[in-house]
Amino acid sequence: MELLVQYHDGSESVGPLGSTMSQGIIKEEILRNDLKYYFMSPCEKYRARRQLPWKLGVQILKIVMITSQLILFGLNNQLVVSYKEENAMTFKNLFLKDYSGVDEDDYSVALYSQQAVYDSLFYVLDQYRQLGRLSVGPISYAEEDGKLLPLVICKEYYKRGNVEPSDDAYDIDAQLEKVCMTHDPTNVSQWKAENVSFFNLEFYRLVDIKITFQLKGINLQTVRSHELPDCYVFFVTITFDNQCHSGKIKIFLDIDALSSACKNWTISGTAQKNTHYLLVFDGFVIVVCLTSAVLCTRSIVLAVKLLQRFSRFFRENYNHKVCETDKKEFLNGWYVLVIVSDAMAIVGSILKMEIQAKSLTSYDVCSIFLGTSTLMVWVGVIRYLGYFQKYNVLILTMKTAFPKVIRFCCCAGMIYLGYTFCGWIVLGPYHEKFEGLSRVAESLFSLVNGDDMYTTFAQLKDKNSLVWLFSRVYLYSFISLFIYMVLSLFIALITDAYDTIKNYQKNGFPMTDLQRFLREQNDFPPSEEGSEMDTETGMGHPALCCCRRAPSNDDIILIS
Repeated sequence: MELLVQYHDGSESVGPLGSTMSQGIIKEEILRNDLKYYFMSPCEKYRARRQLPWKLGVQILKIVMITSQLILFGLNNQLVVSYKEENAMTFKNLFLKDYSGVDEDDYSVALYSQQAVYDSLFYVLDQYRQLGRLSVGPISYAEEDGKLLPLVICKEYYKRGNVEPSDDAYDIDAQLEKVCMTHDPTNVSQWKAENVSFFNLEFYRLVDIKITFQLKGINLQTVRSHELPDCYVFFVTITFDNQCHSGKIKIFLDIDALSSACKNWTISGTAQKNTHYLLVFDGFVIVVCLTSAVLCTRSIVLAVKLLQRFSRFFRENYNHKVCETDKKEFLNGWYVLVIVSDAMAIVGSILKMEIQAKSLTSYDVCSIFLGTSTLMVWVGVIRYLGYFQKYNVLILTMKTAFPKVIRFCCCAGMIYLGYTFCGWIVLGPYHEKFEGLSRVAESLFSLVNGDDMYTTFAQLKDKNSLVWLFSRVYLYSFISLFIYMVLSLFIALITDAYDTIKNYQKNGFPMTDLQRFLREQNDFPPSEEGSEMDTETGMGHPALCCCRRAPSNDDIILIS
């Protein structure tokens, strides 16, 4: 919202009353008119000035464009993510012997015998050698300067060790040694003969074995959506983890995918989408967001100037300062939200343009910027609903309850953290939901909301009677405290704020100095002359009935 500069010339403002009105009264009337205009809704401003709501038009256009941009990027991002996930599943089925198709906890396969370790290790090497005949997808070996990048095998083990469990004796040098070798799939027989000693494993010294290699693939599924396919390099790491030395070796398979523009490509038989249209669209989004940010920044500056005028007037005429509550009315948090969302949308659009030009591959970073900006844009719509008294209840309730809710959450958070640390240290070794601090916090939050209560009780291993008894006291006390007391008090705080707002709407809000000052002004008179400070948006085109309809009452409602 903008300020209303004196919309009458000085002579017109004084008019026939110029002989009786002092200069101070004239300034007071002008200030009151400016303030009243500042706190008008866009519809009221349109009725008063008959000027199109440019800023609101920019916001509506921005909502449509940013949402469309997000949908287009989201559909493309889903194809990329699904391609990476499906390739990870493909590699697990190709290179991991006896893989069931479902990971066991955080690992893929578990081995319990020496022969199984050898079989799984050589299975990876054999599958890698036959990759061209096995894979049904466009996957091949990675090359650099025309040379095949070899597979690398590294084993890490204790430098020296001797273990005799029957005699309760051991002799271990904790220093680790690492030995690596490369594997060329084109010369298998000679390679195995030359590296027999490498696979003579001493399992009591072995810490882990890592097999790393690179593969290349092409994401052809984007052709169906008329997008140019990307070329990918997959960095595959297969780890045989024996750090626990518990008789169970876990196998992990991890991949990192790096996409880039294909060097040589030809597409025929289909209509190739011209990415220039998308780049132009993203550029237009950036222009709209810049316009929105400039208008909102200008409104904040003008609001600060109006606050300074109002403070100076009160100090000179009433000899006291403006209270903090009245100052906050001029500090519009919605404008800050819009500016932040505009900045994030601009950054996200730039990243999206770079991704479309195949210069960047930061899909996740771009999606965070675009998603957050879209969230803020849609939340900002509440600002315009707040101009209607019936829709303004949510905003006023949140503003009233927020300070009390924050203080309450700080106190309840201390108890919550105590239960989190206690559950992790005591129940972590016996319950999968309490294995890490983050998992404990998530599990307790689920319990507060009534999710998985029976599962949490039932999954605890009852081999340790003391821990089992402690878990019951721990879970029952947490559920009783947070659901029946903390959560109820939390809801009561919001309910109390809602009742307060409803009572204010029925009996009237408490009057501040600013509101008392505005109540003395008559209805805002229409003016046909423009104002240099008036570019404020209304709520739509003159065709909108809400802007043509006269207000049901003339009560002044301050909405910051």
